[in-house]
Amino acid sequence: MRCTTMMAIGLAGWIVAGHAQGAEVYDWPQFRGANRDGISRETQWNPLALQGGVKILWKAEVGEGYSAVSIKGDRLFTMGHKDKSDTLYALSLKDGKALWKHSYPCEAGSYPGPRATPATDGKLVYSLSREGLLLCLDAATGAVKWSKDLMKEYGAVNLGWGFSGSPVIKGDKVLVNAGEYGVVLNRNTGAKVWSSPGGKGGYAAPVEFSGGGKECLALFGAKALYGVDLATGSKLWSFPWKTSYDVNAADPIVSEGLMFISSGYNNAGTVIDISGSAPREVWKNKTMKNQFSSCVLVKGFLYGFDGNAGNGSLKCIDFKTGAEKWSQKIGFGSLSAAGNHLIALNEDGDLFVIKASPEKYEEISSARKVLEKTCWTAPVLCRGVLYCRNSGGTLVALNLGK
Repeated sequence: MRCTTMMAIGLAGWIVAGHAQGAEVYDWPQFRGANRDGISRETQWNPLALQGGVKILWKAEVGEGYSAVSIKGDRLFTMGHKDKSDTLYALSLKDGKALWKHSYPCEAGSYPGPRATPATDGKLVYSLSREGLLLCLDAATGAVKWSKDLMKEYGAVNLGWGFSGSPVIKGDKVLVNAGEYGVVLNRNTGAKVWSSPGGKGGYAAPVEFSGGGKECLALFGAKALYGVDLATGSKLWSFPWKTSYDVNAADPIVSEGLMFISSGYNNAGTVIDISGSAPREVWKNKTMKNQFSSCVLVKGFLYGFDGNAGNGSLKCIDFKTGAEKWSQKIGFGSLSAAGNHLIALNEDGDLFVIKASPEKYEEISSARKVLEKTCWTAPVLCRGVLYCRNSGGTLVALNLGK
């Protein structure tokens, strides 16, 4: 206990020192980070930090589920399930202690617990339950500002494994994947901006892109990918994409007028050209089949887990051609990136730092059994600390600072 406390104090000192030296201090305010691409812009961390074992700053128990963490200022937000209730937690970054928590009734469901990750601007925080309850709370106190039942109010139909797409903040709007191709609300009041026809959507979060001089959304639906006008909700185009059990769960990835989508169950991955009025297939193959763990795009190459839970490989493929550059059998998992490195956590709780290079798989450092399995939630690096969780609700903060 004393050792953990001293490390926490050391971390606080490092953050203060960073401010004093003019170092940039980044937040990770929503699913897949500030830029929604799974990439941390930080440089003040040590890729070799896992050598000799992990340095745990603190642990917290947050209940069953798969929510990742969001970080703004001095607090962290995540979700979990226990005793037929979901709980949204605000934790102190310094020691992981709960600053507040808000619970509401919710069935655990198969693979128990919430899937979506909260989003925050530091003043408000938004959460989505597996039963479609969208909440807006005061980030400082946990007081509920407004709530919406997406099924009752907008005709959204729940998915086989529950609503999973994390809410996304965009300007004065909050975006959710519900109904055929999304629901957009005023994030301050909860008033409807627009909603798509009711029905079943997909598991992925909304992804922003620019097209035809407009701000647009890519919504992965149950059986198609949709391009939607962000301002009006008008459907611009659709691209058929059918997957077993309608599990379209990995976030689309956009770069230079191209978009990568992928799904598991032996389906496929593809890049489509979205620069025109209708999407056009550039390539399609079975090299990168993301069941639900999203890829990251680093310097023109996609890195991600191909395969389904229980049997996966980490791969690198060329974004523009789909050509495989390398494949490494480290099991199924999830990942994020920072600089020229990948940070991957496999479902057995093994952690890897890997060079993000198409030349070959090159492991920089690793640690075994950081957590008990099952670990399907992507690791988050923020201010030299790596946050990892398992499905049982154990959340650990690991010191990767320089």
